[in-house]
Amino acid sequence: MHESSLARHIVAIVLARAAAAQAVRVRRVRGWIAETEALRPESLAFHFAAHARGTPAEGAQLDLRLVHVEARCRSCATAYAPEHHVLLCPACGSTDAELCGQTGMAIETLEVD
Repeated sequence: MHESSLARHIVAIVLARAAAAQAVRVRRVRGWIAETEALRPESLAFHFAAHARGTPAEGAQLDLRLVHVEARCRSCATAYAPEHHVLLCPACGSTDAELCGQTGMAIETLEVD
């Protein structure tokens, strides 16, 4: 259900940006999503398509690239790639870590007519 509500929000943002640009149709939406969000770009694209029906964004392609986020252990300073969104240091086993990259997601560009 999380992907559906997020996709609805993305459609609203896209439509607002398209209206501001006086666009009549949205062709493609490009952006990124951090792997830490535990969301699948394919699932978001499916829900985006459903929520975009009947709007100028209907048929638009949602292209979200997956961005990897490194973690750094606060106990031993080891940098590592979290597995399955779990902050578990492979060197010392600590779960006390900080993410060293941008999390969340962003819409970067729109292709419109």
